Amino acid sequence: MIDNNFLGRNGFIWFNGVVEDRNDPHKLGRLRVRCVGIHTQNKDELPTSDLPWSQLIHPITSSGISGLGHSPGFIVEGTWVFGYFRDGNSMQEPMVMGTLPGKPSELSDKTKGFYDPNGIYPKYKDEVDTNRLAVNEPTQPHLGLELRKLTRKSGIPTADFDEVVASSHVGLNEQDEIIDNRVIEASDGDTWSQPIIPYAAVYPYNHVFESESGHIMEIDDTKDKERLFTAHRTGTSQEISPDGTQVNIIKADHYNITTGKRQEIISGQSDITIGGRHKIFINKDGAQDNNYDIQVGPNANVNIQVDEGNLNVVLKKGKMNTNVSGDYNMKVGGNYNLKVEGHRQVNVTGTTTDETQGKVIHRGNTIHLNPDD
Repeated sequence: MIDNNFLGRNGFIWFNGVVEDRNDPHKLGRLRVRCVGIHTQNKDELPTSDLPWSQLIHPITSSGISGLGHSPGFIVEGTWVFGYFRDGNSMQEPMVMGTLPGKPSELSDKTKGFYDPNGIYPKYKDEVDTNRLAVNEPTQPHLGLELRKLTRKSGIPTADFDEVVASSHVGLNEQDEIIDNRVIEASDGDTWSQPIIPYAAVYPYNHVFESESGHIMEIDDTKDKERLFTAHRTGTSQEISPDGTQVNIIKADHYNITTGKRQEIISGQSDITIGGRHKIFINKDGAQDNNYDIQVGPNANVNIQVDEGNLNVVLKKGKMNTNVSGDYNMKVGGNYNLKVEGHRQVNVTGTTTDETQGKVIHRGNTIHLNPDD
């Protein structure tokens, strides 16, 4: 006997309804939906807890097995949905096929059915359900975007190296012209600012995902304004501008952990402004030839300025070598103390001139002024 009353041949009973519960005890992503024309609005006669659980139909981009693809749970209470009953006229096994955005004319009434029982959604009255970042209506700004504009960083200072005199000696060059090698030229600082927020979306080209807590993803295809933007609810974000500029904002701590090597190239300039300390630990494991090398190309200086504090260099074991091809100028504002526990040898090819305002004291076991005479 042929029985045509089976799934797929038992009639297609479809429904529109409102989600009233998503806390599926089996964590399958099922929803309790109150269906228009099938269920009463009176919650005393039919409480939310008596509504049947509706199973979700995932898109083809989500496998829906063994945790692969997108996990369910994105549909919140108060959402209008569309679906069908797979058990036909019995109407006890609903299947949700999709959601129905609209333009709510009223907010939630928790005392009635067909509303969010938590009173949260919809958030806006007489406004379309499309995300504000996708609509870009000036009279309905997205609060997250407005906060980004208000907290944009500007006027961040860079290092400002002052001009100083290194020594009190002024000499002559081969043409008997006065030369002054004692001046260390200034390297004036400047300021930099975070780029202007490049948001300029035009509907319908900005594709937006926003979670309940405020996490955001934007893929903006607006012509000549194409962007990528992802943000945590705290404001930590990454944005790629139409010209490829990338801005990373981190509202708390930042950790980079790399198990392999890391290499970078910067074709332009680089500025770092740090409000706290800065430490570098090289060759932590004590391996051979893991050196800390700094090379500065021609026509540039290495400038170190300590506004108030000490500049300390300590070699626990090893040598300190300095090779200067030009003049070596030094100015000491206080005392100059030198302690040599071994031998001290100074070789001067030219003349030696010592000018002392006070007395000169030389102490030694034996002092040879002209040992070869």
